[in-house]
Amino acid sequence: MSLGEIWAILRRRWYFMVPFTVLSLIGGGYLWVTVPVSYESHSSVALLDSSAVARLAPTFGNPISNAGGSLIVTADVLIRTLESADAAKELRSRGVTDTYTAGFAPASDSPLLVLSVTGTDRDKVLKETNTLTAFAGEQLNALQEAAKVPPAYAVQTAPVVLPQTPVAKSKGRYQGVAAVLILGVVSAFLLSILMEGVSVVRRRYREAPRPKKVRTPKRIRAPKRSRAGMFSRRVDATAVLTVYLVLAFFIPSNLALPALGGVGTPANVFALLGLMWYLATWLGGRILPAPGTRLVRVSLCVLGLAVLAAYISDAMRESSHQEVLGADRGLIGYLVWVSLVVLTSAAMQQRGRLDVLMRRVVIMASVVAAIGFYDFFAATNIADSIHIPGLQTSVAQVSVMDRGAFTRPRATTAQPLEFAGMLAILLPFAVQQAFDPVRRHLHVLRRWGPVILMAGALPLSVSRTSIIGLLLVALVMVPRWKPARRWAAIGVLTASVAVFKVLVPGLIGTITGLFASFLSNSDSSTQARTVKYSAIVPYLKEHPLFGRGFGTFTPDLYFFTDNQYMLGLAEMGLLGLVALFVLFITGIHQGGAIRRLARTDADRELGQAFFASALVAMVSSATFDSLSFPMFAGMFFLMLGAGASYLGFIRREAAAAGVPGPRTTPEAELPQLVESR
Repeated sequence: MSLGEIWAILRRRWYFMVPFTVLSLIGGGYLWVTVPVSYESHSSVALLDSSAVARLAPTFGNPISNAGGSLIVTADVLIRTLESADAAKELRSRGVTDTYTAGFAPASDSPLLVLSVTGTDRDKVLKETNTLTAFAGEQLNALQEAAKVPPAYAVQTAPVVLPQTPVAKSKGRYQGVAAVLILGVVSAFLLSILMEGVSVVRRRYREAPRPKKVRTPKRIRAPKRSRAGMFSRRVDATAVLTVYLVLAFFIPSNLALPALGGVGTPANVFALLGLMWYLATWLGGRILPAPGTRLVRVSLCVLGLAVLAAYISDAMRESSHQEVLGADRGLIGYLVWVSLVVLTSAAMQQRGRLDVLMRRVVIMASVVAAIGFYDFFAATNIADSIHIPGLQTSVAQVSVMDRGAFTRPRATTAQPLEFAGMLAILLPFAVQQAFDPVRRHLHVLRRWGPVILMAGALPLSVSRTSIIGLLLVALVMVPRWKPARRWAAIGVLTASVAVFKVLVPGLIGTITGLFASFLSNSDSSTQARTVKYSAIVPYLKEHPLFGRGFGTFTPDLYFFTDNQYMLGLAEMGLLGLVALFVLFITGIHQGGAIRRLARTDADRELGQAFFASALVAMVSSATFDSLSFPMFAGMFFLMLGAGASYLGFIRREAAAAGVPGPRTTPEAELPQLVESR
């Protein structure tokens, strides 16, 4: 369905669009007038150690300041005290009736606290912030007096940033107004499209063939040929997803709309618009879901049940405002994944167009890999210089990261691990396309350039995730090749190690050192992750089945898990963990099924590529919270839907040929595909 056809439908169904749009405008205006502007003021307080802390502490010193050997523990005790019910009651008696928060300063490794108050009265907010700042010092003194700490060993509070002039916060009001407008317009859109679909069905029933009288045929004039305009051109899923890929690959994934947080990237917003386009086309009777592709959508429904159950679990407990917003963003992120899977699996009607999409994915990923090369050798990050009006970074302090003597590239991704994981799950398709018989006429650089760029960029990220992904791709794909190609590949891999050792001295040693420290349990990052595994157990015990809420276990409220499965357990419980494994196993199953049913070597290698990609995604998710990064998650669900679409095409081709199972046929006797451009 073209944009012109959608616009024509909306004009015909004006009796839905006009009233709903007017009502949403009235509702949005009412919220704008009635919802007051909130003001926020904050102050910063630092904890200062006692002058006598070095004298035989903690035996004759301050047990609070030496609990764990750091004032950070003392600061944590103070924060918990300020957020307790007794402290809230005492502050209320002193006039602090607005919402207040106490927490560590962002990206700070020191005992630096940030105290903030949010309310609708500017003068009152400033007064309450002063009261809260003074109360924090009183509470710390009371804790030490209760522990009978000598004055010489007492920890003191020192205001670093005095209570600031309250600043207007209109974000909540903007979000409410936008939500009402979007709800009204989307409801009118869906009702218009649904009514158009009903009318199409009725029209087809009325125009069903019936016995008619024989009439003299009239002279039929040839229709006038008109050039298709921009809005009258047919739009298909490949065109929609191509725009998504451009936005996903070339706009840094840490840039997002402020109101939506990390899920508000331009690519994700466009994916939601693509889902609306599919619904309009489907409800309008212009398209039917591709047969044989239902399994992936069923597995996504399992994840949807886990997300909804976690959302209800978050609503039933006493969650903070930040957690409620995180749960809402989690629902938006899930809808983005649904749109990608639906567009690639249900909306793909021609295999040639799907081949075009897969080729574009590989080309754009190789460009991102080339940007990674530049970042590595220039010791910079090109994404830091990209600033787009209306977008702001959703990741705190994204900057150049080093490991050893090397700069870890991230190109347009949010983090080097996302850069490595995204390339690892797309590398199998670059290899498959390089060997594809229909591309033999192309220059060798056009076929193997993406493979060289993507495979070469993986070690430059200086991470275990990249090397594990590279090894998994090799272990899955190389053994299935013929002996001549297999030994050539082993030789190329061996020579590549030597090339890296010569061109980038010290890189191979740094990478082997990472694995050596991991095996000997002497790596600091590995030890930090092990500690987090034990720290997450109390949260699992509180909500073991449905979790705390999808999208609520954020680092600013809790801590980094660096493990998608642990994060899934905390946010969605056991049901969410099962849903994640269902997704990964579905991808692996689709790759294996394509290989079993394929009738050509090219299709068998394509199935093996999907198998390797899903396996890399499943293993990589144990090394970092993979689905929290928009580019990695987008490419994973895009490949998941593409695998279902290819499996549907393979099944229909096998059924049309009347072949119950795979058979071996010389490649020369089979019809060769022509590359679609």
